[in-house]
Amino acid sequence: MAHTIHAKKQLLTRVRRIKGQAEALEKALNDEKECSAVLQQIAAIRGAVNGLMNEVLEGYIREHLGANVPAQQRDEDLEKLVGVLRSYLK
Repeated sequence: MAHTIHAKKQLLTRVRRIKGQAEALEKALNDEKECSAVLQQIAAIRGAVNGLMNEVLEGYIREHLGANVPAQQRDEDLEKLVGVLRSYLK
């Protein structure tokens, strides 16, 4: 079973936190808050997204690229991961 299913509750909690932070950013912009407040909110969102990415990435590596995964499947999963990382790091 996928690691995202095992950690579903924890991951959804993180997603909801990110959603709340994005809503706070929207409110800050609508309320014409100071640039520093907007920047702080953006930094918080970035940190939260990076934390979510790290958690899912670690699970993916452990589940899909471990020694007990057949070589062909591991190669396919590695290529998928490389594609996602290239996209994420642009």
